[in-house]
Amino acid sequence: MDQGHSTDAVDDRKGKYIPIRDAEEPELGMFDKPLPCCGCGIGWFFLLLGFLCPLMWYFATVLYFLKYYHKDPRERSGLTACAIAATLFTVAAVIGLLIILL
Repeated sequence: MDQGHSTDAVDDRKGKYIPIRDAEEPELGMFDKPLPCCGCGIGWFFLLLGFLCPLMWYFATVLYFLKYYHKDPRERSGLTACAIAATLFTVAAVIGLLIILL
């Protein structure tokens, strides 16, 4: 009996890199490529750009409601942040206009 040595394929790969892509599961390698816009994704890019032009937050909110993140689930958090920023900006703008007009 062989003690301490295993011929099992799983034990042989221990500590080595193995390919992510699998013939049986083609979706495993789907998100290997980096996100657009310098790797941070469209949502986070629009969030940062929205501080210069708040209309970008509204555009990203439209993408969020059209479920753009179904193409790449990694985009969901950035698009959600833009939707929240657009809501806060709208509330602040309405309160500011009410204070100015009243």
